[in-house]
Amino acid sequence: MTPLVETKGVSKHYGVFRALDDVTLSVADGEFVSIVGPNGAGKTTLVNLLTGLLVPTKGEVRFKGNNIAGVGPVVLAERGMARAFQLVQIFPQLTVAETIAAAVVTHQGKQWRLFARLSEDAEIGARVEEIARIFGLQHRLHTVSRLLSQGEKKLLDVASAFALKPEVILLDEPTSGVSTAEKHGVMKTLIAAAGAAGVKAIILVEHDMDLVASYSQRIIALSEGRVLADLPPGPFFADPVIIETVVGKRRGGH
Repeated sequence: MTPLVETKGVSKHYGVFRALDDVTLSVADGEFVSIVGPNGAGKTTLVNLLTGLLVPTKGEVRFKGNNIAGVGPVVLAERGMARAFQLVQIFPQLTVAETIAAAVVTHQGKQWRLFARLSEDAEIGARVEEIARIFGLQHRLHTVSRLLSQGEKKLLDVASAFALKPEVILLDEPTSGVSTAEKHGVMKTLIAAAGAAGVKAIILVEHDMDLVASYSQRIIALSEGRVLADLPPGPFFADPVIIETVVGKRRGGH
């Protein structure tokens, strides 16, 4: 079976600096895979390659068997892989409904005035309400997004990506800035929403090892631009060398 997402011998060089060096990985239908590593390990570069923002110096990046190097996040979203936008930071004055609607309209390719009444398009309005309900935001539709709690803002960011009906969703630090008490609630909501929306695989980039341990089926660790480990949580967390390399000074905190 063809993996949903894969890289084959991917390297990314900036002059003499190698941000990534011969990285090969794959994500299959039904998997929840976390990508971890210390600062400078190459996680951001890998995410930008996986979402079509960068072209590798060497190697291939594929989604559903097709080369996606440099196609960009908009085209990639149309093909079925989405990354949370953090639209709340970009448009803090929009309501929850307007934020989700902006993504729905992008997916449907409609011409739509951002501040038009949602009731003028019943199809968009119904889809917005459906997504809001999946994420438990149905009672916040008319709330300006900047007034949401940090946890709700994170859910809204991901809800916007779900509006694109992705088969694969990439979550980059989805609970950053969220209180420890809220983090698991956010993650459980995201996973339940993914199931309800028919998402086939989740890729999580995360520093919080508690979250990584709790939800991952497989963990890919990067170190100095290379794959250090690709293991299920049990063997991963049982290896002190891996943990020391990945967590380092972050042990005991985020």
